[in-house]
Amino acid sequence: MTDTLRVCALYPDLMNIYADRGNLLLLRRRCEWRGIGFELHGTGLGEPLGRAGEDADLFYIGGGQDRDQRLCAFDLAEVKRDGLHAAAARGAAVLAVCGGYQLLGHSYELGEEQLPGVGLVDLRTVRSDKPRLIGNVAIEVELEDAPGEPGHPRILAGFENHGGRTHLGPGERPLGRVLRGHGNNGQDRLEGVRRGNVIGTYLHGPLLPKNVWLADWLIARALGREEPLRPLDDALEAAAHVEARRAAGA
Repeated sequence: MTDTLRVCALYPDLMNIYADRGNLLLLRRRCEWRGIGFELHGTGLGEPLGRAGEDADLFYIGGGQDRDQRLCAFDLAEVKRDGLHAAAARGAAVLAVCGGYQLLGHSYELGEEQLPGVGLVDLRTVRSDKPRLIGNVAIEVELEDAPGEPGHPRILAGFENHGGRTHLGPGERPLGRVLRGHGNNGQDRLEGVRRGNVIGTYLHGPLLPKNVWLADWLIARALGREEPLRPLDDALEAAAHVEARRAAGA
């Protein structure tokens, strides 16, 4: 029986300002090249996760404009919260980028307005009146079962552009430590969050084509694979990763 990766994209029409569809396309291609099936379903405002959410192996949410992020924040909290929590509890993977990452936590404070989060992880974000955190970024990541040499950290490289400052709760684990760039808040040198199969990060541009090892990690975790995925000819992908690291100065 052929495995099929079932992906649910949250608000694909609203939360997609940083070439986020490139992440979904990369996941599709790497599955197809290995003979793994791929199914993609989108869910928008006012739509409970329903059967697509019950069956999905991986959930994806990207970044959006402030007005769209407001709409999605309330919809996540009021319509999709229970379904997303149930999915994460059964081991589904979640990848949230930029604005989507900010909505993984408890709240996003925008001046006098406070947007609710979905509460999958313990973090809070506050919009700062200081300059935006912008530029190429590289972080050092340690993920068990990640492709590569066991026991050695891997590098994620991408681009960040956010006015929010995100602060993790005392029990939360960052996705990685900043080598170059700003990270969650420009102060603690931490970037992103990782709890189980749930990952949030500010790295976009898009993220996965520049870091295909993370795409493979997500696919394997989402499918519950214990054995490594079949290697692919990643010469072009490796070159893209090297260039992203060079741009960040890592």
